Amino acid sequence: MQGITLTVIIIASVFVLLLRPTYALAALIASLLYYPYYLAVSIGTVDILVGRMVVGVLFMRCMLDSRIRKNFVWSRLDTWVAVSMFIYVIVALIYFSMPFMRRVENRGGFVMDTFLAYLVARFIITDRSRLISLVKCVSFLLIPLAILGLVECLTGWQFFERFWPYCPWYSEGTTLPQRWGLTRAVGPFGHPILFGGNFAMFLPLIYYLHNEGGPWKRRAYILSGIALVGALSSMSSGPWVMAIIVIICLALEKRKYLVKPFMIFFVFSCIFTQITSDREFYHVIVSYANPLGGAGWHRAKLIDLAIEHFGDWWLTGYRNLDPGWGRYLGMGHTDVTNEFILVGIRYGVFGMLALIIVLIMAFQMITYRYRKTTDPKCKSIIWALGSILFSVTVTWMSVSFFGQLATIFYIIFGIISSAVQSSFDWQERNRILLVKNYTV
Repeated sequence: MQGITLTVIIIASVFVLLLRPTYALAALIASLLYYPYYLAVSIGTVDILVGRMVVGVLFMRCMLDSRIRKNFVWSRLDTWVAVSMFIYVIVALIYFSMPFMRRVENRGGFVMDTFLAYLVARFIITDRSRLISLVKCVSFLLIPLAILGLVECLTGWQFFERFWPYCPWYSEGTTLPQRWGLTRAVGPFGHPILFGGNFAMFLPLIYYLHNEGGPWKRRAYILSGIALVGALSSMSSGPWVMAIIVIICLALEKRKYLVKPFMIFFVFSCIFTQITSDREFYHVIVSYANPLGGAGWHRAKLIDLAIEHFGDWWLTGYRNLDPGWGRYLGMGHTDVTNEFILVGIRYGVFGMLALIIVLIMAFQMITYRYRKTTDPKCKSIIWALGSILFSVTVTWMSVSFFGQLATIFYIIFGIISSAVQSSFDWQERNRILLVKNYTV
């Protein structure tokens, strides 16, 4: 299996070196979508992953190619993303409970999965034409995955099941649970939540394509429906909630006057619930905001435990060890299904604050750029990007990202960061070729 993984790394690396930048980024996304993240080439204690190595190759190409570098402008948001990464790395190097060289290897892989993925998107997606070309590529890449997800969901047959025994944390007899008599589709991802969340994240950008006119007006609706099927095939509450939030955000694009009243209503509803209910308001929310049932109480209890044990983790986290909350959750280990709490117990309150600051700054820049932009198509793209970030932020209260979904998120976040910069070129250009010379 390691030989196959190495071959995939080589082939994908050749693609990202030879294709035009936009399609090189699409090739990187394809390698993340289609090859199981849990398959690696092991050299000593180092695990060489497909996505990680292809990100590294593409990053080196961006750094060495002046035609790519010339359009990159460092921004305030880039600085805060770098600060958050610095905190994640330093805390881990100093406090994680593992040998120092293992810590170095761990952080090296983490940076490649996140910060380098963010940077390659920032380097490459510097104008509207590249963004639209990438979205069109990804929309077609998702079609086979959505079909596979539907087959898995309805029949229980899973093509990638044959690769599970090669996963380091695989245990004999592992099966995926069912809901409503349907199998939770997982595809080449490590978990159904990751599989479904991938489709939900790309959905707003795919739906935007109906603004491109011509054949894309109809294609966008069809491709959006396919992406929605992929998200629903996971039979997981996280992707379902994300998809619902995305749909609400897209519906509000034509009714923006309702956004502020909705936000005010939500805030006052939380305050009213907190005052009148015999439970914390977030316990009430999760008891109703779980379309598939399941462990909503688990999510609320995690918040309780994080508050109760704040003194244990606020400074340096739990040194990458299990916090020992499993006994309160009825399980042998602590399954931290909350991205904010997960960052907190890994890196302390400063890591959590860094993540929150990055998100707040991104939302501020999205809002500013939306107000400054006059072209309806450009405003629609920015709205789609804001819908992605908002849906992910809300969903992070009940799930945490890992594996290839974390890398895909940082690619999308890099695209968001590029699109809100004043240097981003919103002019429409002629269709670009796959290979050969490029001017933008």
